[in-house]
Amino acid sequence: MKLTVVIVNYNVRHYLEQCLRSLERALKGIEAEVYVVDNHSKDGSVEALQPLFPAVHFISSNHNLGFARANNIAIHQSEGEYVLLLNPDTVVAESSIARCIDFMDSHPDAGAIGVKMHTESGTPAMESRRGVPTPLVAFYKMSGLCSRFPQSRRFGKYYMSYLPWDEAAEIEVVSGAFCFLRREALLNVGLLDEDFFMYGEDIDLSYRLLKGGYHNWYLPEHILHYKGESTQKSSFRYVHVFYEAMLIFFRKHYGHLSFLITLPVKLAIFGKAFLALCSMLAEKVSRSLGFFSSKRERLPVWLFIGSRQMITACRKIARRNAFAAEFVETDANRHPQGHLAFEGKIRKDVVNYVVYDTGAYSYEQILEIFGQNPDSHVLMGFYHPENSTIVTGREVIR
Repeated sequence: MKLTVVIVNYNVRHYLEQCLRSLERALKGIEAEVYVVDNHSKDGSVEALQPLFPAVHFISSNHNLGFARANNIAIHQSEGEYVLLLNPDTVVAESSIARCIDFMDSHPDAGAIGVKMHTESGTPAMESRRGVPTPLVAFYKMSGLCSRFPQSRRFGKYYMSYLPWDEAAEIEVVSGAFCFLRREALLNVGLLDEDFFMYGEDIDLSYRLLKGGYHNWYLPEHILHYKGESTQKSSFRYVHVFYEAMLIFFRKHYGHLSFLITLPVKLAIFGKAFLALCSMLAEKVSRSLGFFSSKRERLPVWLFIGSRQMITACRKIARRNAFAAEFVETDANRHPQGHLAFEGKIRKDVVNYVVYDTGAYSYEQILEIFGQNPDSHVLMGFYHPENSTIVTGREVIR
């Protein structure tokens, strides 16, 4: 078996379905197995998707195992020479996985590969390349020097933002959203540390791979990552879990350093967590007291691009949902530039959702189109003809 793909799911049924559909295309011609570990979802993920994807191995837990432990359960059962840890809220370009395999085959000292993750506007996600958060690197990040001097090899080390986006490069930390691993390396350094419930386990594993003599790489291959669709980042639990993970990593790898070095970092972690909690609490109180403006956000506009069948189905969806919408019947052969060829249909004063027919454009083509000209007001949407469903980063519409 060449490849094992492991996806940990928690209450993101429709995003998982989209992810699996993109995987079906990306795994064509590859000897691969796919495992989905469901962390006790309440949205019927397994019951709905298991009949649609009979080749996928679904593992259902009766409680939330956490990210690290759930991945480890599937890894123990799997057989692939390589292991891809993949988030359910991702869309994988058709060629990305095959190119990662080719790179691993030709670089026997490579331990892990990360790729170019796009946000829903097409902007490259900073988390695509990261450095190990040593005490000094963590200080630069928390003090704001990292964002102030992103091109500096010293101050910008946390996101390695001085590296070019369109070239392969050695990095230190590979994101757990798409973490392509050599099984031999994984077994040599150990699986994911289950002390991390969620967040931080990718940093820890990447660091152990480096210490084990392996090299971690960034490749400019495309995926979309909705960045935590399965987590509530405005919740108090998120703050607790995220900053606790930072402390676990710091204690594990830098606990031996002197008190004068470790104290400022620990204080900074606690301080960041405290400020985040205070900000959330203040916002909740303000909303409950009516201090926020009641002015409604302007409704988005929609541009649907695809086949005649897609346009017919989406006209009905648009009428049913009272969308302000325009429609273009075309495909990648006639308009390879997609919505960039129809700038007159993009509004500058509101959010625009551009929904592509995945039967008329490949996932790779859609990601490349958005990547050519990222715009925070123009967001990606997918229409899936298999189930007549529209998926965006904010909602799923049938």
